This record gives sequence, structure tokens and C-alpha cells, in this order.
Amino acid sequence: MTLKSNSTGISKSKAACWAALACLVVPMFASYFFDDMFSTLSHIFQNPAMLELGWNSADYGFYAGGYSFLCVCGGLVICGVLLDMFGVRLVGSIFVGLMVLGAVIVFAALVSGLPPESSLTIAYIGCMIFGLGSEIAGVAVTRSIAKWFKGRNVALAMGLQLSIARLGTAAAFLLAPVIVAQKPAGEIYGLMETARPAMVGLGLLLAGGILWGIFVAMDAAFDKDAGIPVSRGEVKEEDRFRFSDILKVLTNPRFLMIAFLCVFFYCCIISFKKFGTSIVIPRFGMDVDSAKWMITMIPFFTVVFTPLFGALVDKAGKATGWMLLGAFLVLAAHVTMAFAPQGIPFYGYLAISLLGIGYSLVPSAMWPTVPKIVPERNLGTAYSLVYWIQNMGMLVVPIFVGRIFRDMVTEAGNKSQEIAAAVNAEFIFIGLGTAAVAVAVSLILSSRRHPELRIDMPDKK
Repeated sequence: MTLKSNSTGISKSKAACWAALACLVVPMFASYFFDDMFSTLSHIFQNPAMLELGWNSADYGFYAGGYSFLCVCGGLVICGVLLDMFGVRLVGSIFVGLMVLGAVIVFAALVSGLPPESSLTIAYIGCMIFGLGSEIAGVAVTRSIAKWFKGRNVALAMGLQLSIARLGTAAAFLLAPVIVAQKPAGEIYGLMETARPAMVGLGLLLAGGILWGIFVAMDAAFDKDAGIPVSRGEVKEEDRFRFSDILKVLTNPRFLMIAFLCVFFYCCIISFKKFGTSIVIPRFGMDVDSAKWMITMIPFFTVVFTPLFGALVDKAGKATGWMLLGAFLVLAAHVTMAFAPQGIPFYGYLAISLLGIGYSLVPSAMWPTVPKIVPERNLGTAYSLVYWIQNMGMLVVPIFVGRIFRDMVTEAGNKSQEIAAAVNAEFIFIGLGTAAVAVAVSLILSSRRHPELRIDMPDKK
């Protein structure tokens, strides 16, 4: 009898695959919650006199951009290489730990009572560490799903992971305004009040770290059962990672199209969410509570549609077509938010609905496409490079949007200034959406020229 036949059979067990997925989604749920904990509170930074913390909109935009700083400075690429060299169990565990450490530093900065410049600096450092940890943990999760669900419903599994992770965003959108209750004019938000979302997020991250540990044990059993070598010395020469593989990935035209689609597309949504209430409240004449529910439609739409679209991609293929449709819907959403009649909530709900559907379509088709165009041994590097390029946009876009609100809203409660700032911010997202559509069209044309890659073929066997 072989070792494999005597083993637990975990590598062939569907139940084990879904159990592993359950362990993987919780750290990502917690990461999304912590990242978006201030998104439906962004309007309070327009009046720093009401915050004991003392941050303004530009400070908040600067803090939000900190998530991507270390990623853009090469951390993602280096750590992606480490994933391919040493595996997701070791490297992923380190970066799940960094995610928790960064959250601890942010929370400490928020409650420190230091001057605004000092607390912002410390929080920015914490956000940098959290961001790098979160992105590499995300790469480790994505690569793990590709491994565990290879030959199965990989797009469905990735879609489920995304949808559940985005429930973290929905939870942050809904809970943050509840645990940081709206105050009447003249009252001050205390430090602990402002920091409550961070405290909740930190608790979730600690729970996610425990479940990650359980997954690590399961993944070790998976490798033993499947006969996968545990040391690089046992790997065939042709399967070894080489640094020249980075250049091969970066010179792959279809990989570059995926990466650029990712940065343009995600900036249209992730950076928008950071300032969602600051845009929809003045544009559509809404109160804070209604705006909160409107923005929360984005993750709720993805919870419903991402797994469905993932299953559709598995069964029907046509991945590039779905990417184009999703990018077009996101562009249409931002055009609506910029040019729809002023003060009519219907158009806000319409725009957010389009944004939510587009946010479901593109990732459902995009992430499962990467293994089709990149060798499996380079997947950690490839996903890291995609996130690296994506984070370049996520670093700068919140800074520019934050400055728009800081420079244009000079008087608290001035509706005309708030409306003008919201429209000007939308122009940034319209430009990004247009670029995403153009890249999606190029990807369709490239897929048709290279049918041997089977980018648009179904995955389900």
C-alpha cells in the first residue's frame, strides 16, 4: 500500500476543502472590516473641531493611503517571491501576524491622546504594517484556494471567499455609525468613541488568526496526503522558483492587462468606499443613516452575486466578456453619481446597484484567470505583482480625493461646497473607470488571438 492510500484522504475530500475555505475566509472578513471601519464615518473628518482626534479629511485620506505604502515600495513583490519559495504556511502565518500587529498600532494611535500630527504618523505606520500583512495574507488565501480547489469549482470557491470577506466591509459600514453615534453640532467625538470600530476590528483579527492556525495544520495534512514535498530540496529542477520568473511574469502581456484592469477597477470601488458618505450625502440629499445603508448595498450585492457569477464562469466560461461588462457597469455607476439630477436618492440607489453588480462580475472572472496564464509555481509571485500594481493606485487615489474635500469644503455645512467637492471627486473615478473598460476590451482581443490559453473556456470538470 502506498503512503497516499494509507492517508486520511484530505486532499480528495470535498468536506475538507470547504472546511479549509471556512478557515480562510475569517481572516479576510476581519481584514475587510478593519480596512473599511471609517468609510461610513468619512464625513466626520470634514469638521476636525468636532474630533478630539483632530484629523481632517486630508489626514484621513493620507491615513487610508498608508495601507498601500509598503506594498508599493516592493513589499508585495518580495513577499510574493517568499510565498513561492517557502510556502503559504510559513509566510502566510508571518503576515497574518503582521496584520494583527498593524491593527494594534492603529488602535493605540487612536486612543493615545497625542497631537493630531503624532497620532496620524503612528496610525499611518500601523496602517502600512496592516496593509502589507493583509495583502500578503490575501495572496496566501487566494493561492491556497487555487491549490485546494484545483480541478473543482475554483471560481465558485474564490467567489465565496470574496463575498464573505466583503461581508466584513458591510459589517463595518453598518456597525461603525452605530458604535460611533452621530453627535449634534457642537459636541465632541472622544478618542475612545472614535476608536471603537478599531477595537471591534482588532477582536475579529485575533479570531481570524486562530482559524488561520487551524488551516495551517490542515494544509500540512493535505500536502502529506497528496505526496507534495515539504522542502525545496525534493522539488524537481523544472519546478523550482527562479528570480528570472518575475521578469517572465511582468513581460506576459495578458498578465499586464489583468494587473492594469485590477488597479483601475478596484480604485473605482475601494477608494470610492473610503469617501462614500461624503459623496452620496450632498449629491442625493440624504441623511447619515440613509447614506450608510446606501453604501452598504455594495458589499451586500457582492455577497449575493459573486458566488453566482463565479459558478457561471466555472460552467460557461467567457471570463473576458464578464470583465468588460463589470467594468462598464462601474463606469456607468460613477457617471450617474456625477451627472444625475441633484438631490434625488433614486439615482444614488441606481448607481450603487450598478457598482455592486460590477464589483461582483470582474473579480469572479479575473482572479481565476491568473492560473491560466501563469505557471502554478509562480502563482504567489503573480498574485503579489497584481496586488502591487493595484496598490499603486490605492496609495495615491485616496490622497487626491481627500485633498479635494479639504480644499473645496472650507465651511462646515456649506452644501454647495460639499456638492462641488463630491462631483469633482467623481471625475477621478470616471477617468479610472474609462481606463478599466479600455483594458477589458484589450483583454478580450488578446484572448481571441490566443485561444490556446483557454481564458474564456469553462473551468468546471
